[in-house]
Amino acid sequence: MAETLLTLETLSDKAAQVLSRLQSHRQRLVTAESCTGGLIAALLTAHAGSSEMIEGGLVTYSNVLKQAVLDVATKTLAEHGAVSEPVAVEMAMGALACAEDATISVAVTGIAGPGGGSETKPVGTVCLCLMHGTKNPVHETAFFPGDREAVRLATVNRAFDLILNAL
Repeated sequence: MAETLLTLETLSDKAAQVLSRLQSHRQRLVTAESCTGGLIAALLTAHAGSSEMIEGGLVTYSNVLKQAVLDVATKTLAEHGAVSEPVAVEMAMGALACAEDATISVAVTGIAGPGGGSETKPVGTVCLCLMHGTKNPVHETAFFPGDREAVRLATVNRAFDLILNAL
């Protein structure tokens, strides 16, 4: 079975599915994005009427903003690094705390490349977390091969999958 090529167009279609599911479940989403630079929120809010389901998006590229805006602990960053599941979890929790009307959050932090990778965290390593109200966070580390665009698109796709699977 051939893998579907990810494009902005296919992700826009998937964003419409996410919005429909959020609407049918009466949920509001907030995003906390690092490696995607706001692409998750941008694809969702490109659709008319998305303001009913999207609370907002926070792009926290630097560790300083992760700490100041999302309340990611200095200790967590020091012990695990910015690209880690514990940081993704704290980003998702912080996003929900920032957005009083949001009921669900998704957070992503990773290394899109072409530089910045290491032996233990190569380019393409991405950590994601979904928080749905008071339920336990769903978090994972994924590896997406390819160039910067491919990593970013694959991250958005996986974030959309996490949202769809939660609803």
